[in-house]
Amino acid sequence: MELPLVVGVDGSEPSLRAVDWAVDEAARHGLPLRLVYASLWERYEGGAPSAGPERPSEEATADTVVATAAERARRRDPDVKVTVDVVPGEAVDVLLSEAHHAFAVVTGSRGRSEFTGLLLGSVALTVAARAHGTVIVVRGDKAGLAGTHERILLGVADPTIAGEAVRFAFREAEARGCTLDAVRAWRAPAHRRADHSLTAAEAAHYAKEQASALLDTVLHDPMSDHPGVWVRRDTVEGPARRVLLRRSAAADLVVIGARRRSGHFGLQLGRVGHTLLHHATSPVAVVPQPE
Repeated sequence: MELPLVVGVDGSEPSLRAVDWAVDEAARHGLPLRLVYASLWERYEGGAPSAGPERPSEEATADTVVATAAERARRRDPDVKVTVDVVPGEAVDVLLSEAHHAFAVVTGSRGRSEFTGLLLGSVALTVAARAHGTVIVVRGDKAGLAGTHERILLGVADPTIAGEAVRFAFREAEARGCTLDAVRAWRAPAHRRADHSLTAAEAAHYAKEQASALLDTVLHDPMSDHPGVWVRRDTVEGPARRVLLRRSAAADLVVIGARRRSGHFGLQLGRVGHTLLHHATSPVAVVPQPE
Protein backbone atom coordinates (compact mmCIF):
# COMPACT_ATOMS: atom_id res chain seq x y z
CA MET A 1 0.00 0.00 0.00
CA GLU A 2 1.39 3.39 -1.02
CA LEU A 3 1.99 5.86 1.77
CA PRO A 4 -0.01 9.07 1.25
CA LEU A 5 1.30 12.52 0.57
CA VAL A 6 0.07 14.49 3.60
CA VAL A 7 -0.75 18.20 3.42
CA GLY A 8 -1.31 20.36 6.48
CA VAL A 9 -4.20 22.71 5.68
CA ASP A 10 -5.59 25.63 7.67
CA GLY A 11 -7.45 27.76 5.13
CA SER A 12 -4.61 30.24 4.57
CA GLU A 13 -3.47 31.17 1.08
CA PRO A 14 -0.02 29.55 1.60
CA SER A 15 -1.67 26.28 2.62
CA LEU A 16 -3.89 26.36 -0.47
CA ARG A 17 -0.81 26.86 -2.65
CA ALA A 18 0.67 23.86 -0.85
CA VAL A 19 -2.45 21.85 -1.78
CA ASP A 20 -2.03 22.79 -5.46
CA TRP A 21 1.64 21.79 -5.41
CA ALA A 22 0.90 18.55 -3.56
CA VAL A 23 -1.82 17.51 -6.04
CA ASP A 24 0.70 17.72 -8.86
CA GLU A 25 3.27 15.86 -6.78
CA ALA A 26 0.82 13.10 -5.89
CA ALA A 27 -0.10 12.70 -9.56
CA ARG A 28 3.57 12.40 -10.55
CA HIS A 29 4.19 9.61 -8.05
CA GLY A 30 0.78 7.92 -8.23
CA LEU A 31 0.11 8.63 -4.54
CA PRO A 32 -3.09 9.27 -2.59
CA LEU A 33 -3.42 12.73 -1.06
CA ARG A 34 -4.39 13.18 2.60
CA LEU A 35 -5.46 16.64 3.74
CA VAL A 36 -5.11 17.16 7.49
CA TYR A 37 -6.43 19.96 9.68
CA ALA A 38 -5.23 20.13 13.29
CA SER A 39 -8.07 21.15 15.59
CA LEU A 40 -7.80 21.98 19.28
CA TRP A 41 -11.61 21.92 19.44
CA GLU A 42 -11.54 18.24 18.53
CA ARG A 43 -9.12 17.56 21.36
CA TYR A 44 -10.97 19.51 24.03
CA GLU A 45 -14.48 18.46 23.02
CA GLY A 46 -13.62 14.84 22.25
CA GLY A 47 -14.67 15.16 18.63
CA ALA A 48 -18.37 14.79 19.43
CA PRO A 49 -20.41 16.07 16.47
CA SER A 50 -22.62 19.08 16.98
CA ALA A 51 -25.61 20.13 14.95
CA GLY A 52 -27.53 23.29 14.25
CA PRO A 53 -26.60 26.91 14.80
CA GLU A 54 -24.91 26.20 18.15
CA ARG A 55 -21.94 24.43 16.55
CA PRO A 56 -18.66 25.82 17.93
CA SER A 57 -16.94 28.17 15.51
CA GLU A 58 -13.77 26.05 15.49
CA GLU A 59 -15.72 22.96 14.45
CA ALA A 60 -17.39 24.87 11.65
CA THR A 61 -14.01 26.30 10.60
CA ALA A 62 -12.45 22.84 10.48
CA ASP A 63 -15.23 21.49 8.27
CA THR A 64 -15.00 24.47 5.93
CA VAL A 65 -11.21 24.31 5.67
CA VAL A 66 -11.00 20.62 4.76
CA ALA A 67 -13.99 20.78 2.41
CA THR A 68 -12.57 23.79 0.56
CA ALA A 69 -9.12 22.21 0.28
CA ALA A 70 -10.56 18.89 -0.93
CA GLU A 71 -12.69 20.58 -3.58
CA ARG A 72 -9.69 22.59 -4.77
CA ALA A 73 -7.61 19.41 -5.02
CA ARG A 74 -10.28 17.54 -6.96
CA ARG A 75 -10.72 20.42 -9.40
CA ARG A 76 -6.97 20.51 -10.02
CA ASP A 77 -6.72 16.77 -10.77
CA PRO A 78 -9.83 14.56 -10.50
CA ASP A 79 -7.69 11.42 -10.84
CA VAL A 80 -5.84 11.94 -7.56
CA LYS A 81 -7.50 10.15 -4.66
CA VAL A 82 -8.19 12.67 -1.89
CA THR A 83 -9.13 12.02 1.74
CA VAL A 84 -9.53 14.52 4.57
CA ASP A 85 -9.20 14.34 8.33
CA VAL A 86 -9.64 16.71 11.25
CA VAL A 87 -7.13 15.58 13.87
CA PRO A 88 -7.21 16.72 17.52
CA GLY A 89 -4.09 18.50 18.64
CA GLU A 90 -1.63 21.30 17.97
CA ALA A 91 -0.59 21.66 14.33
CA VAL A 92 3.08 20.88 14.99
CA ASP A 93 2.33 17.75 17.01
CA VAL A 94 -0.17 16.48 14.45
CA LEU A 95 2.15 16.94 11.47
CA LEU A 96 5.15 15.45 13.28
CA SER A 97 3.02 12.37 13.96
CA GLU A 98 1.79 12.22 10.37
CA ALA A 99 5.39 12.27 9.10
CA HIS A 100 5.98 8.79 10.50
CA HIS A 101 3.56 7.20 8.01
CA ALA A 102 3.64 9.47 4.96
CA PHE A 103 5.58 9.63 1.71
CA ALA A 104 6.18 13.23 2.77
CA VAL A 105 4.46 15.99 4.73
CA VAL A 106 3.77 19.16 2.76
CA THR A 107 3.21 22.54 4.40
CA GLY A 108 2.75 26.10 3.28
CA SER A 109 5.31 28.69 4.22
CA ARG A 110 2.98 30.35 6.74
CA GLY A 111 -0.34 29.63 8.41
CA ARG A 112 -3.39 31.81 8.93
CA SER A 113 -2.29 32.74 12.46
CA GLU A 114 1.24 33.85 11.46
CA PHE A 115 2.32 37.46 11.09
CA THR A 116 2.31 38.41 7.42
CA GLY A 117 5.83 39.82 7.68
CA LEU A 118 7.36 36.49 8.62
CA LEU A 119 9.51 34.80 5.99
CA LEU A 120 8.57 31.39 7.34
CA GLY A 121 5.91 30.40 9.85
CA SER A 122 6.76 28.67 13.11
CA VAL A 123 4.76 25.53 12.25
CA ALA A 124 6.56 24.97 8.95
CA LEU A 125 9.97 25.63 10.51
CA THR A 126 9.42 23.38 13.53
CA VAL A 127 8.02 20.49 11.51
CA ALA A 128 10.83 20.69 8.95
CA ALA A 129 13.42 20.85 11.73
CA ARG A 130 12.08 17.99 13.85
CA ALA A 131 10.18 15.49 11.69
CA HIS A 132 11.55 11.97 11.24
CA GLY A 133 10.10 11.83 7.73
CA THR A 134 10.51 14.03 4.67
CA VAL A 135 8.98 17.51 4.92
CA ILE A 136 8.43 19.77 1.92
CA VAL A 137 7.82 23.46 2.52
CA VAL A 138 6.08 25.03 -0.45
CA ARG A 139 7.50 28.48 -1.02
CA GLY A 140 9.15 30.46 -3.81
CA ASP A 141 8.29 32.34 -6.96
CA LYS A 142 5.75 31.39 -9.64
CA ALA A 143 8.29 29.65 -11.85
CA GLY A 144 9.55 27.46 -9.02
CA LEU A 145 6.05 26.57 -7.88
CA ALA A 146 4.93 25.78 -11.41
CA GLY A 147 7.91 23.49 -12.07
CA THR A 148 8.94 25.23 -15.28
CA HIS A 149 12.70 25.04 -14.69
CA GLU A 150 12.70 21.26 -15.19
CA ARG A 151 15.52 20.65 -12.72
CA ILE A 152 15.92 19.42 -9.16
CA LEU A 153 18.69 20.92 -7.03
CA LEU A 154 20.38 18.52 -4.60
CA GLY A 155 22.66 19.96 -1.96
CA VAL A 156 25.12 17.15 -1.23
CA ALA A 157 26.21 17.19 2.40
CA ASP A 158 28.40 14.90 4.44
CA PRO A 159 27.80 11.22 3.52
CA THR A 160 26.46 10.53 7.03
CA ILE A 161 23.37 12.64 6.26
CA ALA A 162 23.26 12.52 2.47
CA GLY A 163 21.97 9.02 1.70
CA GLU A 164 18.19 9.40 2.01
CA ALA A 165 18.24 12.90 0.51
CA VAL A 166 20.15 11.67 -2.53
CA ARG A 167 17.73 8.79 -3.07
CA PHE A 168 14.74 11.12 -2.69
CA ALA A 169 16.19 13.57 -5.22
CA PHE A 170 16.79 10.83 -7.78
CA ARG A 171 13.23 9.52 -7.41
CA GLU A 172 11.91 13.05 -7.81
CA ALA A 173 13.96 13.76 -10.93
CA GLU A 174 12.91 10.44 -12.42
CA ALA A 175 9.21 11.06 -11.74
CA ARG A 176 9.44 14.52 -13.31
CA GLY A 177 11.71 13.45 -16.19
CA CYS A 178 14.02 16.35 -15.44
CA THR A 179 17.68 17.12 -14.75
CA LEU A 180 19.20 16.58 -11.32
CA ASP A 181 21.79 19.18 -10.33
CA ALA A 182 23.99 17.66 -7.61
CA VAL A 183 26.06 20.39 -5.98
CA ARG A 184 28.79 20.17 -3.37
CA ALA A 185 30.09 23.45 -1.97
CA TRP A 186 33.67 23.62 -0.80
CA ARG A 187 35.96 26.14 0.84
CA ALA A 188 39.74 26.34 0.87
CA PRO A 189 41.35 26.23 4.32
CA ALA A 190 41.51 29.64 5.93
CA HIS A 191 45.07 29.02 7.12
CA ARG A 192 47.90 27.16 5.49
CA ARG A 193 49.40 24.21 7.27
CA ALA A 194 52.16 24.99 9.76
CA ASP A 195 54.82 23.33 7.59
CA HIS A 196 53.75 25.45 4.58
CA SER A 197 53.95 22.35 2.37
CA LEU A 198 50.95 23.53 0.32
CA THR A 199 50.55 26.84 -1.42
CA ALA A 200 47.18 28.59 -1.27
CA ALA A 201 46.42 27.45 -4.82
CA GLU A 202 47.36 23.85 -3.98
CA ALA A 203 45.18 23.91 -0.88
CA ALA A 204 42.21 25.16 -2.92
CA HIS A 205 42.80 22.50 -5.55
CA TYR A 206 42.93 19.82 -2.87
CA ALA A 207 39.66 21.02 -1.31
CA LYS A 208 37.96 20.98 -4.70
CA GLU A 209 39.22 17.47 -5.40
CA GLN A 210 37.86 16.28 -2.06
CA ALA A 211 34.45 17.76 -2.91
CA SER A 212 34.49 16.00 -6.28
CA ALA A 213 35.44 12.68 -4.67
CA LEU A 214 32.58 13.03 -2.20
CA LEU A 215 30.13 13.56 -5.08
CA ASP A 216 31.46 10.42 -6.76
CA THR A 217 30.90 8.44 -3.57
CA VAL A 218 27.34 9.50 -2.79
CA LEU A 219 26.10 9.50 -6.40
CA HIS A 220 27.56 6.19 -7.58
CA ASP A 221 24.85 3.77 -6.45
CA PRO A 222 21.82 6.01 -7.11
CA MET A 223 23.07 6.71 -10.65
CA SER A 224 23.22 2.97 -11.26
CA ASP A 225 19.71 2.53 -9.85
CA HIS A 226 18.28 5.39 -11.94
CA PRO A 227 20.13 5.27 -15.27
CA GLY A 228 17.52 7.43 -16.97
CA VAL A 229 18.19 10.45 -14.77
CA TRP A 230 20.53 13.02 -16.27
CA VAL A 231 22.84 14.23 -13.49
CA ARG A 232 24.88 17.40 -13.59
CA ARG A 233 27.63 17.27 -11.00
CA ASP A 234 29.17 20.50 -9.79
CA THR A 235 31.59 21.60 -7.09
CA VAL A 236 31.36 25.26 -6.16
CA GLU A 237 33.58 27.34 -3.93
CA GLY A 238 31.72 29.21 -1.20
CA PRO A 239 29.41 28.74 1.80
CA ALA A 240 26.86 26.04 1.03
CA ARG A 241 23.90 28.12 2.15
CA ARG A 242 24.76 30.91 -0.30
CA VAL A 243 25.59 28.56 -3.16
CA LEU A 244 22.29 26.66 -2.84
CA LEU A 245 20.21 29.76 -2.24
CA ARG A 246 21.53 31.35 -5.44
CA ARG A 247 20.87 28.19 -7.43
CA SER A 248 17.37 27.74 -6.04
CA ALA A 249 16.30 30.48 -8.46
CA ALA A 250 16.69 27.98 -11.33
CA ALA A 251 15.21 24.94 -9.56
CA ASP A 252 11.73 23.47 -9.13
CA LEU A 253 12.69 21.83 -5.83
CA VAL A 254 15.69 21.98 -3.52
CA VAL A 255 16.53 18.77 -1.65
CA ILE A 256 18.77 18.73 1.42
CA GLY A 257 19.55 16.12 4.05
CA ALA A 258 19.23 16.47 7.81
CA ARG A 259 20.40 14.62 10.87
CA ARG A 260 17.97 13.50 13.59
CA ARG A 261 19.36 12.67 17.02
CA SER A 262 17.37 10.37 19.31
CA GLY A 263 16.19 12.09 22.47
CA HIS A 264 16.93 15.55 21.06
CA PHE A 265 13.74 17.63 20.97
CA GLY A 266 15.03 21.00 19.80
CA LEU A 267 15.29 22.23 16.23
CA GLN A 268 17.68 19.90 14.41
CA LEU A 269 18.44 22.02 11.39
CA GLY A 270 21.71 23.64 10.36
CA ARG A 271 22.43 27.03 8.84
CA VAL A 272 21.92 25.71 5.29
CA GLY A 273 18.45 24.45 6.11
CA HIS A 274 17.43 27.63 7.91
CA THR A 275 18.62 29.81 5.04
CA LEU A 276 16.81 27.82 2.36
CA LEU A 277 13.56 27.47 4.30
CA HIS A 278 13.44 31.23 4.85
CA HIS A 279 14.73 32.53 1.52
CA ALA A 280 14.70 29.92 -1.29
CA THR A 281 12.81 30.80 -4.46
CA SER A 282 11.54 27.23 -4.86
CA PRO A 283 9.98 24.60 -2.59
CA VAL A 284 12.41 22.94 -0.19
CA ALA A 285 12.47 19.26 0.79
CA VAL A 286 14.19 18.36 4.07
CA VAL A 287 14.99 14.63 4.11
CA PRO A 288 16.20 13.23 7.45
CA GLN A 289 18.82 10.51 7.60
CA PRO A 290 18.06 7.77 10.16
CA GLU A 291 20.70 7.29 12.81
